[in-house]
Amino acid sequence: MPDRILLIEDDQELGAQIVESLKKAGFDPTWWRAGRHLEPAHLSGLVLVILDLMLPSVYGLDILKELRASGAEVPVLVLSARNDTADKVRALKLGADDYMTKPFWPEELVERVRARIRRPALQRGDALEVGKLRLDLATRGATVDGGVVELTRVEFDLLAALARRPGVAVTRGWLVEHVLDPDREGNERTLDVHVSRLRKKLGAAVRVETVWGIGYRLGTGAEPA
Repeated sequence: MPDRILLIEDDQELGAQIVESLKKAGFDPTWWRAGRHLEPAHLSGLVLVILDLMLPSVYGLDILKELRASGAEVPVLVLSARNDTADKVRALKLGADDYMTKPFWPEELVERVRARIRRPALQRGDALEVGKLRLDLATRGATVDGGVVELTRVEFDLLAALARRPGVAVTRGWLVEHVLDPDREGNERTLDVHVSRLRKKLGAAVRVETVWGIGYRLGTGAEPA
């Protein structure tokens, strides 16, 4: 069956072009012409949400915030006429996976969609696999290239949070709130210490990358030259 994509875009002409391009590329798009609150049923089976920011009814960033607050992991590609760096950073901090500025060619959007969908993350039941890294969520075991890596509770939870969205920046604030113990170690400086220790244990085969001004992400593919 074709991959399902939700497009939320109020521009009639642009929306029609995107839908046509997605269909020609083999996708199954659903088009909403106004913002509205996303329910779990709306997300079932989706591989991607394409989200305009300037929407009637419910603003795009509010939709994005609600989506990430719900814990949904469906990728979000933001469309916006605003090309300010601050706007891009804000959208990424809120959990967007990609950001495209208008105007753009629909063909370019399709390629961005394909690139997002083929991110090398494999989730099977209780396992997460990204490159040479494998996390067993049931036993809380970690291996790199088949070798066992001993991780603390915080290190495992931190790595699992990044592995669920490889190549995507996760904010330091989100990691502090959802990974660290707020009563004992809930601050960003402590998070940085855990990341440093985790990097030493993982070695060069798995990259926990710093995204300046945002947070951390799990690198994908070959190590950069």
